[in-house]
Amino acid sequence: MPATSDTASAEDDKPLRRAIGGLDAIFWSKKPLIGMVHLGALPGSARYDAENMPLLDIMERAKADARALVGAGADALIVENFFDAPFAKSSVPPHTIAAMTRAVMAVRTAAGEEVPIGVNVLRNDARAAIAIAQVTGARFVRINVYVGAAVTDQGIIEGAAREAVLYRRELGADVAIFADVFVKHGTQLGDSEGFSLEAAAKDAVYRGLADAIIVTGTATGAETDPDMVARVSRAVPQVPLLIGSGFRDENAAALLEAGANGAIVGTSLKQGRDHAAPVEAARVRSLRDVMERGI
Repeated sequence: MPATSDTASAEDDKPLRRAIGGLDAIFWSKKPLIGMVHLGALPGSARYDAENMPLLDIMERAKADARALVGAGADALIVENFFDAPFAKSSVPPHTIAAMTRAVMAVRTAAGEEVPIGVNVLRNDARAAIAIAQVTGARFVRINVYVGAAVTDQGIIEGAAREAVLYRRELGADVAIFADVFVKHGTQLGDSEGFSLEAAAKDAVYRGLADAIIVTGTATGAETDPDMVARVSRAVPQVPLLIGSGFRDENAAALLEAGANGAIVGTSLKQGRDHAAPVEAARVRSLRDVMERGI
């Protein structure tokens, strides 16, 4: 059942939730730029090329992107198995978890211990992400389908809120959960009146206990609609709201003004805005400057 208006009204006046994963009010006041570290195709995935891009080279590329992002002004990083498509639906194999653990450790070392690191295990393996974060010292995870259900290229994926919060509790993990609502590369199941964007956001926060919400466009690199941002910001003002796709120099100010508290950025920071290219430090500096002017 989606969140009711009674539930929402009872929660609307509550203060911002306590910091999880060390991501406190100071972190969010920066309007953080969270740089995306896209891992190359990992061993066992359909595109893995042991001859031309072995695991050691994937690690070196990840470290180079991490250094470029942090050196040019990114406030945090998130590591994901971007090139493992076609993805497992909800449970990735052990070798993927092992490779990602190694990659997160490498990125954390390259970026510096003080830089917050996040984990996203595509397509929707919440338990693996939380486990990797706990073991490596990462501070947050991204979960793509958190409440409700979505039709995706992997089929129907159901929300992972319950397993995520219970597993986090079981491990005693101080790891924040960043939850997508109406995630990209998917169509939310449910009629628009019974499960609106606002209802999904409220369910993710008030019933799913998400620590931050992510709003995206329709696909990787696709621009996020400022109206969607404003709607979610009004619906759940107690938690930070991040842009999850299409955030760039040209629209950053408008999205921040609409209510975003920061952004997870990948494609627009790459050379030629090509998601497969290395990070370009000049693009990172430019976007960070735009964001600072908009604070």
